[in-house]
Amino acid sequence: MTKPAVSARAVSKYFGATCALANIDFELFAGEVHALVGENGAGKSTLVRILSGVHQPDQGEVSIDGQRAHLGSPSAAIAAGIVTIPQELRLVQSLSIAENLTLGDPPVKRVLGMRVVDRRRMRAAASDQLAQLGLSLDPGIRVDRLSYAERQLVAIAKALRRHCKILILDEPTAALEMREVERLFTLIDHMKREGAGILYVSHRLDEVVRLADRCTVLRDGQVATVARRGNFKIADLIVAMTGGLEMQPSDTVSEPGGIVLEDVSRRPDAIRLRANEVLGLAGLLSSGAGHMLRRLFGFTGERIELRRNGRLKRIASPADAIRIGIGFVPDERRLGLIMNQSIRDNILLPSLDVIARGGRIDRGEGNRLVEQMMELLDIRPRHPELPVSALSGGNQQKVIVAKWFARGVGVLLLDEPTQGIDVAAKAQIHTLIRKFAKRGGGVLVRSSDLTELTLICDEILAVHQARITDRLQRSDGFDEKRLHAAIGG
Repeated sequence: MTKPAVSARAVSKYFGATCALANIDFELFAGEVHALVGENGAGKSTLVRILSGVHQPDQGEVSIDGQRAHLGSPSAAIAAGIVTIPQELRLVQSLSIAENLTLGDPPVKRVLGMRVVDRRRMRAAASDQLAQLGLSLDPGIRVDRLSYAERQLVAIAKALRRHCKILILDEPTAALEMREVERLFTLIDHMKREGAGILYVSHRLDEVVRLADRCTVLRDGQVATVARRGNFKIADLIVAMTGGLEMQPSDTVSEPGGIVLEDVSRRPDAIRLRANEVLGLAGLLSSGAGHMLRRLFGFTGERIELRRNGRLKRIASPADAIRIGIGFVPDERRLGLIMNQSIRDNILLPSLDVIARGGRIDRGEGNRLVEQMMELLDIRPRHPELPVSALSGGNQQKVIVAKWFARGVGVLLLDEPTQGIDVAAKAQIHTLIRKFAKRGGGVLVRSSDLTELTLICDEILAVHQARITDRLQRSDGFDEKRLHAAIGG
């Protein structure tokens, strides 16, 4: 019988008193796409970190090609042929695309007897690698000038350059649009034919059904089921992930009320947002939709004038935006969290002035607020003192949303709010968004998932080249074909 390319046998992992994995068995074969799914906190991230050398198991063992392996660090995993593309991208922001792609192994040449980096070959190699993903980016551009989705594609190109035996993709399509997703799937098929084993972690269950030869479902740190292609559908995976819990549809949003936020400039991307309204932004990569959100939150550094509840306000920074009741969920979690601080501190950070009593923080009130938010958003595990870096990606996303609910803001700017979140939590966040609007709040949301926008929005603005090119109303019936055409897709 063929030996697995990588396997985990009876693996358990504890973080303090919390059991993240309990006696897990998992195996991935060469030339196979093996999907790993489960709700947030089910143990997916922990298993991925063990296989990529970030964590070591407390019990059990990991084997590569049938031989027991000690993956004591990420570099040890890479040396063993395991390359991981995590949700939090590991690129050097101050270096160019070409420098990132060749980091650690740049092409060199001899000049006057000395070995120096051959930048011409480096740029040419980077261009070839980017072309595999259909990208025409200038290899000389610094990574910090790229959008999150573009950086994700660069990280994928970097992994492909290593010619790895095992590729672990953790939510690789979370910020990608359909064109980029199709390119990635083509590359996965190519790598599979070349004999690579691919571990595919995703909350997008339609992708799992399409790609996976086998699928392992984790629930509460244990294997709930393992199924082969043809033996599982989306509904089967949801039942295995949730234990059969039924997802209840949410109420629709109320009729829009008065204007709660208005960009008073005459820009072609100026926004007007009403109370009780969920307003969507749809656009392709580099359409300018993400910039519209960041601008309204003071992230771009320019001084702008907004009318907030009828009063003219000037903002030049996120602190100004928070002061007038605006909250922002960015498309990158590292921008919305302080990773080495606790869940509690992250949730309370924007609300310190609210829970202050006589110049001191009311810890009792803070603890009650945190407990309420963790229960409301089902943040797991329920240990507020844990560093937020110890949470799964989906639970980190919930913490970002929780801090604005705790603050009691009146306007929410959401950039990919359900990125990396499982199906149950996604439905829950949709419900919370609707309830927020129903209580008089205004929500402006950008999502690369057009179906998500049609589910939660009252109106969708199509954005193309930093201009609002079309408006679609729920009352007229959302037409995804028209929306695709409006955004240039």
